Amino acid sequence: MTLLKIFSEELESEAAITRKMLERIPDDKFGWQPHPKSMTIKRLATHISDLPNWIAMALTTDELDFQNNNWEEPDVNTTAGLLANLEKAVANGQNAAANAKEEILDEPWVLRSGDQIYLTTKKREMVRTSLNQITHHRAQLGVFLRLLDIPIPGSYGPSADENGFA
Repeated sequence: MTLLKIFSEELESEAAITRKMLERIPDDKFGWQPHPKSMTIKRLATHISDLPNWIAMALTTDELDFQNNNWEEPDVNTTAGLLANLEKAVANGQNAAANAKEEILDEPWVLRSGDQIYLTTKKREMVRTSLNQITHHRAQLGVFLRLLDIPIPGSYGPSADENGFA
């Protein structure tokens, strides 16, 4: 199996888990944040729903330069909007993986802001980082929801809120 096929299957699996987590967010909690240095639920959830686009970006570009690029996540204000954004981003990531060639995966990819370079990596590593970021930020969202007493779904098995676990 090719790396691109593995990435595509993993994206679909992570998207299914992410859908379950995002659909738990009440629209009236979008402005909530657990700490002044933390993102709001809206900011965090929008980022999570948009991360599959980074897979497409890694496979179709050589860099993201925040200073010279107009990359912006959408302004999503409802749970339904988050889910729609996730579906669009997953389709974009899946399409990029389906149309990419394995040979490009070892090409360099750079994250920067003008002359300040944050990360230089291979495209395959950036795809992996994007998938990891989905998992990482989804776990953050789980903590946010737990702090609000909102039952969270399991990710790789049941959560404490499912199947009688305490």
